[in-house]
Amino acid sequence: MQRRLLDYLIISLKGLAMGAADVVPGVSGGTIAFISGIYEELIESIDNVNLNVFKIWKKNGFKSAWNSINGTFLLTLFSGIAISILSLAKLIKWLLHNEPILLWSFFFGLVLASILYIGKQIQTWSPKVIIAIIITTILSYLITLAEPFATPDSSIYLLFCGFIAIIAMILPGVSGAFILLILGAYETVINTVNNLIEGISTGNFEMLKGALLKFVLLAIGALIGIKVFSKLLNWMFKHKKNITLAVLTGFMIGSLNKIWPWKRVLKTRINSEGIEVTLLDESILPNSYNGDNQIMYAILFVIIGFATILILENLGSKKSKA
Repeated sequence: MQRRLLDYLIISLKGLAMGAADVVPGVSGGTIAFISGIYEELIESIDNVNLNVFKIWKKNGFKSAWNSINGTFLLTLFSGIAISILSLAKLIKWLLHNEPILLWSFFFGLVLASILYIGKQIQTWSPKVIIAIIITTILSYLITLAEPFATPDSSIYLLFCGFIAIIAMILPGVSGAFILLILGAYETVINTVNNLIEGISTGNFEMLKGALLKFVLLAIGALIGIKVFSKLLNWMFKHKKNITLAVLTGFMIGSLNKIWPWKRVLKTRINSEGIEVTLLDESILPNSYNGDNQIMYAILFVIIGFATILILENLGSKKSKA
């Protein structure tokens, strides 16, 4: 596929949006990829990264091998994702603590519009499709009610977290950050990213060494997970696309509970910084919220989130027509 510089700029912007979504529990970078029209290309490109690439390189040269895996597309997209995660980790952490209602309202609107968009892609509505949506909606909802457990420091556990989280991150409707939250590793990952940046910028090699070790373990787990799961997803989209879309729609509907802006705290815990944070909460109506429910601003941010999806959908449809 021939692409211009402008096309790759748009792909990098989509990567930035995916990275931003992946940082927040309840929102999936896979959803952003899907609605912006690059999801199937992403899964197929990842699936093409295998040992056969080296055979092509040896026989036809590096350029042929690079093109066989859609290398420029992957490099551009993942660069955008990495830049976004590294630059937004501190901001997202601050917003989660200081403006949670507005942040969750934005992502609620984003996911709500994504559900409508993905649901529209279902070509045939059959009892099997409806049952798949109902079952996955219930399953996703039950996952949002799960109580996170304590963060272990085991290397094997960090590998496992990277493996599971990346699967969720590339699956539309399933938030990798939320899976990390359930596993009790979300705070560890956010702190790892922040410590990595701080260690580099301040020259604190002790901090850098600890953060780099955790980052490498998570990255190895993620690389294994994305390679294993991309093959399955690629097959599902090519052979069982309708039922796959139904499953994704159900997962997204159920996940709305987790990103509902108004919550009542049920349990708290003390994090590694000595700050009391929420361990378990429940969704409540705005008028039952203890404090300023910011209802008008919340509605505005829901609309902004919804409109963001429409814009990305428009970009995706323009790309597919080009």
